[in-house]
Amino acid sequence: MTKNNQMTIEDLKKKNLIILECISGSKAYGLDTPSSDTDIKGVFLLPKEEFYSLNYIAQINDEKNDVVYYELRRFIELLAKNNPNILELLNTPRESVLYKHEILNKIKPEIFLSKKCKNTFGQFALSQIKKARGLNKKILNPVNKERKTPLDFCYVNYNNASLSINKFLEIKNMKQENCGLINLNHMKNVYGLYYKENANYRGIIQNKDSNSISLTSISKEEKQIAVMYFNNDGYSIYCKEYKEYWKWVSERNEVRYESTLGHGKNYDAKNIMHTFRLLEMAIEIGTESAVNVKRKNREFLLKIKSGEFEYDDLLKMAEERKLKMEQAFENSKLPDSPNLGEINKLLYELRNEFYNLN
Repeated sequence: MTKNNQMTIEDLKKKNLIILECISGSKAYGLDTPSSDTDIKGVFLLPKEEFYSLNYIAQINDEKNDVVYYELRRFIELLAKNNPNILELLNTPRESVLYKHEILNKIKPEIFLSKKCKNTFGQFALSQIKKARGLNKKILNPVNKERKTPLDFCYVNYNNASLSINKFLEIKNMKQENCGLINLNHMKNVYGLYYKENANYRGIIQNKDSNSISLTSISKEEKQIAVMYFNNDGYSIYCKEYKEYWKWVSERNEVRYESTLGHGKNYDAKNIMHTFRLLEMAIEIGTESAVNVKRKNREFLLKIKSGEFEYDDLLKMAEERKLKMEQAFENSKLPDSPNLGEINKLLYELRNEFYNLN
């Protein structure tokens, strides 16, 4: 489905516009299990009148993004950028290719491979490690649903020690609503604290939803009861972490999350598995100048997915593969980037031949 609803997957099939259709994802990698879904990726060409109009459509997919087709120009553009998903699509194992138009025989995968793959495969893989670390942190450090207020980041000096303002007020049997604060010159985030009932002080905070402390105009005759420090930076960091954590909770894939909790290792095993898959594919591109989609070490990768390794051990192994990848590209004979002139010529020939045939 496209955003402007001009063309659907059904339209592509009815008009015979699909030139490549493949099973992708875990089944193409040889990493599928009985619970694995079937993902489909492919390539199509717009009808000539659509291509030459203002109605260019780069991609058509279903609502869940399980089925995705790229228009030929977008497909070639992403290949030239060494996009991992699209290079995998081009190099799909024969047994996973459902349909391939004869014009695609003109495409030689090697014209697209370059040292850019070090970044596109390698950096994407490393981003998965970063993502796994973030998940690990969230699992081990959950943020309480009840949101803290600035009061939880305020302290006073009491009996030669630092004491939270909440504890201080409890000891003194005081209410924060009857407190007043004034700025102290040359002392950032440090305030004079006053207390008086029925004095119309503004309180330390105005209400539980406040994101800052309140200042009150206080006469010089009033007696200061303490000096208070507000850890403004600490509160800002907390607010950011609170927002990120509960956004993650609302958006997380519950099946994946339960799986993560199930193996008890507190990391997203599927993300880490793909980290190793991508790093190893990058090493092979650097050393063999080839994209090997189907993985030979299925057993090892599925062990990662099932949580059989400790998190820190996986990070060490990933670091070793990262160094190996960097060495592979340093010694690689691949060009720094693809030859865009050759690629543009190929794109013209493919489109021209398809339109002539149809």
